[in-house]
Amino acid sequence: MQLQQRINTFVQLGRFLNQLSLSKEGSEMAQQLQLAKVNNGWFTEDNLRFACKGWSTALSEENIRQWLSAYTVKTKDPKTVAIVMAGNIPLVGFHDFISVLISGNKVLAKLSSNDKYLLPYLAKQLVSIEPGFEDHISFTEGKLENFDAVIATGSNNTARYFEYYFGKYPNIIRKNRNSVAVLNGAETSEQLESLADDIFRYFGLGCRNVSKIYIPKDYDFDSFFNAMFSWKHVINDHKYINNYDYNKAVYLMSLFNILDNEFLLLKEDKGFSSPISVVFYEYYDSLKNLANHFSENKDNIQCVIAEQGLNKAIPFGKAQTPNLWDYADGIDTLEFLLEL
Repeated sequence: MQLQQRINTFVQLGRFLNQLSLSKEGSEMAQQLQLAKVNNGWFTEDNLRFACKGWSTALSEENIRQWLSAYTVKTKDPKTVAIVMAGNIPLVGFHDFISVLISGNKVLAKLSSNDKYLLPYLAKQLVSIEPGFEDHISFTEGKLENFDAVIATGSNNTARYFEYYFGKYPNIIRKNRNSVAVLNGAETSEQLESLADDIFRYFGLGCRNVSKIYIPKDYDFDSFFNAMFSWKHVINDHKYINNYDYNKAVYLMSLFNILDNEFLLLKEDKGFSSPISVVFYEYYDSLKNLANHFSENKDNIQCVIAEQGLNKAIPFGKAQTPNLWDYADGIDTLEFLLEL
């Protein structure tokens, strides 16, 4: 299969994903979303459709060509790449999946039990568009065998397991990371509402979700909390609000000073990984010192969200709509695959 065929197929899959994001209740597509929703209580219909729409936008022909323009994709014998997928947000392993296939290699995917329906469904559609992909895609629930390289995503604990078992293979092994935002106190209400999207989308479960904010001394939290009310509907989700109630009780019993708007807690903390319903905050004195701080802690940070003044910062509201060339952990997945 030639590269142009693969590109054309993914463009068509992007159109299918758009249909999936707009599917009407009772349709086959909507039933697939319902399966994913029933299997994982964190996968609300809104978040599932958001994920499908985001990938539909990413898989435009223009975006795919811009992505591939930085590489030389040669025709070669395909390698089999095992992908161990996380299941924290819908289709979280989809970028690895398409990267392996667009590079001309074969996928051997081990799905998370938390996200086991959507990707096989999309793989079926991919094969229906281009039958040549049929022998390039396989899924396994058992032990991974007969592969040439590995891409594995998990926690810091599972990463040690991955390194032990997969260390002898070419590999990309991802660990825990979180995203942070930098505020200067002059943000507009629109910017802060966009930041609310970065915080609350997927209930904060993704590595691109903002789990911590950096603020100047004497920061006025009123405008921040006012903007967060654009996501007040999260109180209607019992899993989320149970986490909020639990974390609030723990913090109060431990006599921690917290800020609270009845569905989001702010806690001053030097850590990066905040619990669900909690955002950590820390004060900063200068952007220069903050940039040094981020450099020293680069292994803990996935994205930095800010409007200006920091290198490679992402604008508010863009954390959950990455481009194809925005690689997790800053590791160029496609370059890794093309060099196998």
